[in-house]
Amino acid sequence: MKPARARSLQWILVWRLILLQAAMLVFFIILLIVVLSVVKPRLMVDNEAAVTAIVGAIDRDKAGRLIVNDTSELAQFRAEHPKVWYVIHDATGQTARVGAAPPDYDREIGGLLTAVDHASIGFAGKHDGQEMRPEALVQKVDTKVGTVQVVTSTFFSRADAEGFDISITAIVNLARKPDGTVDWARVFPGLLFFLGIVLLPIILAMGVTTLMTTPAVVRRSLAGLVGTADQAARIDFKTRAMQLPVRNVPQEIVPLVHAFNQALTRLAQGIDSHNRFLTDAAHELRTPIAILRTRAELLKEEPESLRLRQDIERLSHLAQQLLDHQSLERPTDHRELIDLVDLAGRVAADFAPLAIEAGYDLAFEPPQGRVDVEANELQIEQALANIIRNAIEHGGGQGTITVAVDRDGGLEVQDEGPGIPVEEHDNVFEPFYRLHPRSRGAGLGLNLSRQIAQLHGGSITILTGPWKGARVRIKLPLLHKAA
Repeated sequence: MKPARARSLQWILVWRLILLQAAMLVFFIILLIVVLSVVKPRLMVDNEAAVTAIVGAIDRDKAGRLIVNDTSELAQFRAEHPKVWYVIHDATGQTARVGAAPPDYDREIGGLLTAVDHASIGFAGKHDGQEMRPEALVQKVDTKVGTVQVVTSTFFSRADAEGFDISITAIVNLARKPDGTVDWARVFPGLLFFLGIVLLPIILAMGVTTLMTTPAVVRRSLAGLVGTADQAARIDFKTRAMQLPVRNVPQEIVPLVHAFNQALTRLAQGIDSHNRFLTDAAHELRTPIAILRTRAELLKEEPESLRLRQDIERLSHLAQQLLDHQSLERPTDHRELIDLVDLAGRVAADFAPLAIEAGYDLAFEPPQGRVDVEANELQIEQALANIIRNAIEHGGGQGTITVAVDRDGGLEVQDEGPGIPVEEHDNVFEPFYRLHPRSRGAGLGLNLSRQIAQLHGGSITILTGPWKGARVRIKLPLLHKAA
């Protein structure tokens, strides 16, 4: 079964933001339509406002002539728009004027305009070399003297206008039934089409903007979380006590980081408790082993007593290796400049009697001069001693064991025994792994040597070649390379 693919938080946010924006836009459009249908506001620009201001001022004198009274509303509007002018026509053909109207507007209008209820008049072509005639409004209004038609504008000339004017006129005509009611069956599809034309570009623009900005915003917001994840990936067995920082982590992720840090703390405490138990157990074993060794030495020299002493030595060596293994779990930074040639020579000399007693010749092959490394001397001696002891144990009891040092920071131990099969080269470095189950070793020597080499930034390998026997090489970084 194919594992489920993890969902991207970034793209989840992007698509949800787009859907939310589209839903909010549609909601506000619908809300606006509802509000406008209930309130029915009348939005007026200056020319429409001029018509409204003069409606209450139109009257007739005693002779029945059309006049315009100077009402307070009209006076206030004219004070605000000193260039305003009016030309008023009634059904009888009478005309009244207020202000100075441009010549093209102060004349008889055609039959079509006479019948028009509402229209805007403008000129685009040039007149007398230039076009200065202003936009005007023609509108029929109901007054106390009957229905009249008003032609008006707040400017006499375009030169009187402000530097920048915007005039927006929106006329909505709804299909109606013969009885005058709105025919929603015909209006609704057209309304949906209109809203689609209006909303779709807005939704697309908002979606593109969201797609372009949200990933960058999310990446920037999660930068601290990415850094914390990188630190978590670097935690291993030796750095298990590390705590992940929460300073730059998003607030929603902080509980998860705290829980992870608490888990690391519990894990470190459990491992430390386990290590203390093993260390204490190994220490406790040394006392009864020493007692057994003392009592075994008092026995008569017989084959059985010899085998008993050998088993006691093996048990003692195992307890010491356990202690050495636990000491590597709490490594110290005590390192110093050491000469591998001098170190290898001392270790080889210490093992020479044991090797000769086991039936081997021991050879030491140093290079000319010093080979300096910065390391913990006792640990490097321990690693080399484990390899030499392993060669004595498994080298077949004959031939020569060679300890060599090279100029590249290498320590090599070679025997002339049966060797180690290639397929077992990795396995022999595992703890408590033995090629021969009945062998005397505990299977910890090579594992300890590998840990020591890795602790110093080096490596340990089993070389292959035409020679006879096993050839194990420890490679340590030279001092000038480490610096």
